[in-house]
Amino acid sequence: MLLKKENGWKKEGLEKAKIFEFCEEYKRSLDFGKTEREYVKYGLELAKKEGFVCASKKESLKAGDKVFYVNREKNLVLVVIGKEDITKGINYVVSHIDSPRIDLKQNPLYEELELAYMKTHYYGGIKKYQWASIPLSLHGVVILSNGEKKDIVIGEKDDDPVFTIPDLLPHLAAKYQGDRQTSEVIKGEELHIIVGSMPTSIKNAEVKELIKYKILEELNETYGMIEEDFISAEFQLVPAFKAKDIGLDRSLIGAYGQDDRVCGYTSLKAILDINGIPEKTAVCFLADKEETGSHGSTGLQSNYLEYFTSDLISKIKKEYTDLDLRKTLWNSNALSSDVNAAVDPIFKGVHEVQNAAKLNYGIVVTKFTGARGKSGTNDADAEYVWSIRNLLNSNNITWQIGELGRVDEGGGGTVAMFLAQVGIKTIDVGPALLAMHSPFEVSSKLDVYETYKTYRVFFEKMI
Repeated sequence: MLLKKENGWKKEGLEKAKIFEFCEEYKRSLDFGKTEREYVKYGLELAKKEGFVCASKKESLKAGDKVFYVNREKNLVLVVIGKEDITKGINYVVSHIDSPRIDLKQNPLYEELELAYMKTHYYGGIKKYQWASIPLSLHGVVILSNGEKKDIVIGEKDDDPVFTIPDLLPHLAAKYQGDRQTSEVIKGEELHIIVGSMPTSIKNAEVKELIKYKILEELNETYGMIEEDFISAEFQLVPAFKAKDIGLDRSLIGAYGQDDRVCGYTSLKAILDINGIPEKTAVCFLADKEETGSHGSTGLQSNYLEYFTSDLISKIKKEYTDLDLRKTLWNSNALSSDVNAAVDPIFKGVHEVQNAAKLNYGIVVTKFTGARGKSGTNDADAEYVWSIRNLLNSNNITWQIGELGRVDEGGGGTVAMFLAQVGIKTIDVGPALLAMHSPFEVSSKLDVYETYKTYRVFFEKMI
């Protein structure tokens, strides 16, 4: 039998209205949660409405219980306790909710030629030139000198100001930028945002930088901030525009942050919509720091997965040992739910088309990622690949295989290897995107819905 896949919109009995309706809420989630902190708040609100309670409030757990864990406001874990002995394994779906962006430096504000700017440091893998001359909104949290914590969002409301990184006009760019490599058309130290141009009205001989001082006055009046407070703040600049339908047929979605909040949203909805009590305990884990290597206490290289898993076991079993944790992890299944690169006909030369993903062909099963000689990857074993393939086929899921570019073209990684290194059977399964890591990534509505269906089936039926 030939390996033959087809455009998912051709499938008989396709429920187009249901797909479009599902994607409307998905788009709203992207508009609401443009940072990992915001997405945790969004997910937590949905979970509480569906009866999930904080795990710390439960001394014991039984089949059917629904609990959540929050780690430093950047990780969210939702759990539905299954019928089976937990040491026989958990079904994990693990997504990341951080996305490439522009962060403010810790001492960002300066004035030059009577303009006020803020300096930045980009986060994750971006094409820097894509972030110039577009409207940016500022999202973040600041801890004031008195210990008060404030959430700040500027640029999302219709009457809010926005920010921008100015680019050089083409009339003067030929010599200055023309000979630069693509990665340095705009350099990292040139990613400065304009924040003001009006001088303060204060009459004080000690104040030399009148524009900068005016910005500090605005921050102090509105948020109680002083300049030193930037050191205890996390401010991110993200595109100020909203998620939109693309195309006359509205079949595609354009938005910031779809890598990887498309998987964050679909896995979140999947665990909230579980029908009845699953056989195996189901875990939706929304992680952080994937775009910078999964380091830190909120990344997958921390031991937080082992921490909350051991807490679950200890609340289910009266007597708990470290071996119980090792058995549970070793017997577990995971979907590393991250996106793959869809073939763009304009740039199809970077792909080996026979093994590349396409928009509208359903969720992508990626056996391995990595770079060149499979460096820095989990390479799922044949037995586990078969079990996922069988699960998808037996539940009428539209799916395809995918590889991240031609062998020597480049590559990329996911959190899969960090799950696998503690013994969990793991494979990458997520939708394909065009323009990945850009400020306006493109997904297929059909693929988004098939991703949701996949994760729900995995939670309910994977054994």
